[in-house]
Amino acid sequence: MTPDDLGSPNSAAPVMLALHQTTLGGPEVLRLTELPRPAPGPGQILVAVHAAGLNPTDYKHRALSIFLPPPPLTLGWDVSGTVAETGPGVTLFQPGDEVFGMLPYPHGAGSHAEYVTGPTRAFVPKPTGIDHIQAAALPLAALTAWQALVETAGLRAGQRVLIHAAAGGVGHLAVQIAKERGAHVTGTASAPKHAFLRELGADACVDHRSEDFTDIEERYDVVLDALGGETATRSVSVLRPGGVLVSLVPGAEDTPAAAEKAQVRAVTLIVEHDQAGMRAIADLADRGSLRAHVSATFPLAEGARAHALGETGHTTGKLVLTVR
Repeated sequence: MTPDDLGSPNSAAPVMLALHQTTLGGPEVLRLTELPRPAPGPGQILVAVHAAGLNPTDYKHRALSIFLPPPPLTLGWDVSGTVAETGPGVTLFQPGDEVFGMLPYPHGAGSHAEYVTGPTRAFVPKPTGIDHIQAAALPLAALTAWQALVETAGLRAGQRVLIHAAAGGVGHLAVQIAKERGAHVTGTASAPKHAFLRELGADACVDHRSEDFTDIEERYDVVLDALGGETATRSVSVLRPGGVLVSLVPGAEDTPAAAEKAQVRAVTLIVEHDQAGMRAIADLADRGSLRAHVSATFPLAEGARAHALGETGHTTGKLVLTVR
């Protein structure tokens, strides 16, 4: 069955293929499954998915009930595609428009499928200068970096920022956003990835395998922490008074007390869908100032393989599922 076969005029009820699971577990629980094709409600659009990004939260939700109810479920928040249908009240898009965006996190998941619905204002027009694979790799990770650095930390030109896991999905985009804001950027990553970080614009690199970032005399205005736990607490010590630690996963129990003692702000961020943020990301991508490094792509039918690779934690940048 091909996407063009789905929802033909002779079909009593339109269907689609989705990377679906009926139980929690390892990558093997993911199955390419025929499901009813959704219809857009008021203020929603139906997107024919061309590509959908993968993120660590996909692997975690596949294995554990974190924010979502138990299966059955279809995961995926990143999406790039073409508007197939608009719901009542939609004025921003029309069928045929190319769009990309992040479905509402966490309860809007479902982009790992041939079609998905989402609120109109979770999407923006896809820049003509990037393809659907590149566009699908950006939304969740880039929005996370933007909301952490720009909206939460208020990163300004001339400030110094430390980005942990800087070669990862969020990290490598955060490096580019921070440089575009005029900041001095230090990234932590294994030594083989330092050349990659410097190509992105990083001013300094720390090998997390052989160096202790707290032993370096540098002090920072902002730390972006994708690791959490003790890394968050230890990151407090490298901030200047008045600095900001933004963690993407919870820190250790002693992180708040350490932050208060050091006179810094420590917060944990959960990304939100946001059209203004997506417009900023689209503008950066359109100007060539922000580009996702896509280390591998997989057809939707091979989504389990993509999950298995992604959760090793050794990939650089992003993985993307190709649908059309």
